Amino acid sequence: MAHANTRTAPDHASDAAALDTQALAALARDAGMLVILDGQIGRERYESVTGLVATLARFVRALQLSALKAA
Repeated sequence: MAHANTRTAPDHASDAAALDTQALAALARDAGMLVILDGQIGRERYESVTGLVATLARFVRALQLSALKAA
């Protein structure tokens, strides 16, 4: 089972442009992964993402398509 932890509030404004973690969490949910809010301190959200490797592959395909559309 694939598993990752992420913070959804960027540390710097430049991080927001490089990586929209809320969009990544939405793509993960749409791919069938489980996104869990582990905690929140102020605006900083700590989330875990869990799923099968097949679900991870669906997420990767969705992320690739998203990048192609953005280009």
